[in-house]
Amino acid sequence: MNKMMNCAVAVRQGLPAEALEFREVPMPQPGPGKVLVRVEAVGINYADALSVMNEYLTETQYPFVPGMEFAGYVTALGEGVSGVQEGQLVACLAGKGGLAGYAAVPARALVPVPQSCTPAQAAAFAVSYLTAFHGLRTLGHGQAGEWVLVQAAAGALGRASIQLARALDMQVVALASTEEKLAVARALGADVTLLQDDPDRVEKVREAAGGAGVPLILEVVGGHRIAESLQMAADRGRIIMIGNASREEVLVNPVDLMKRNLTLTGLWLNSLLRDPQAQAQVAAEFAGLLEKGHIVPQPGPSYALQDAAQAFDDLLGRRTSGKVIIEPWR
Repeated sequence: MNKMMNCAVAVRQGLPAEALEFREVPMPQPGPGKVLVRVEAVGINYADALSVMNEYLTETQYPFVPGMEFAGYVTALGEGVSGVQEGQLVACLAGKGGLAGYAAVPARALVPVPQSCTPAQAAAFAVSYLTAFHGLRTLGHGQAGEWVLVQAAAGALGRASIQLARALDMQVVALASTEEKLAVARALGADVTLLQDDPDRVEKVREAAGGAGVPLILEVVGGHRIAESLQMAADRGRIIMIGNASREEVLVNPVDLMKRNLTLTGLWLNSLLRDPQAQAQVAAEFAGLLEKGHIVPQPGPSYALQDAAQAFDDLLGRRTSGKVIIEPWR
């Protein structure tokens, strides 16, 4: 008989507060090519909420255990697994399965982290920092000295974007919803901070970058804000679509891009992770930044597993700052 463990299961489509159930189920076993991880911390992303609501980029199959990003200690190795040891702290990008005491994870989904990291820091690392890096460099082609606009600056992705931009010697304009969140952005190194509902935000962003607009924008709000991003962008500017938190549909007139030679590029981390060689290069660059202290993962509020629905509700209600963490063994 397998040992039992607790988990949070999305049993139907809907808001997490309505769709999640707390259950006791058999502990998984690692098959060939997999490792068993005792989950210590789960980083909750907006994408996890969208998956529960069946509004993510791929169709959700119910029931399932949410939690695409988590960290913990390897407790057993499946057949054919090498390069990882029992007892090693790892981050996992498994797509689902994190909201449980244990998870059987494909070895290819493991992300090595410095052993100086806490489990919460490791759980706050992979999705936000890899997404920020691809937005700034792989797709955004950001250069030292350039200005970048970071939306939702005190959120997990916003914090990662500010830290990475400063590590890359870029200059940052940060937008956030409250003065308290702008203070977080300034502490992380943002050069200019503005309230996202400032009535003069478009003009102020352009002025901050010398009047010509910002060359690079990390767009996470979407909806009607895209029109503002087009106005804030410099000629030949690059707008990287990372999210659509507004959940609004919007039409972009190609003429608006053509007139000023603007580029609008979508970013989905899952597809970028399919290139092992590219990911190895990114991981190597990250290791150096972490070891030198240029980036420090930013875990936010922590919840117990049985309070997972509340964690999602606070995230969706914009009552959190930093990466929301759930600790299954708390």
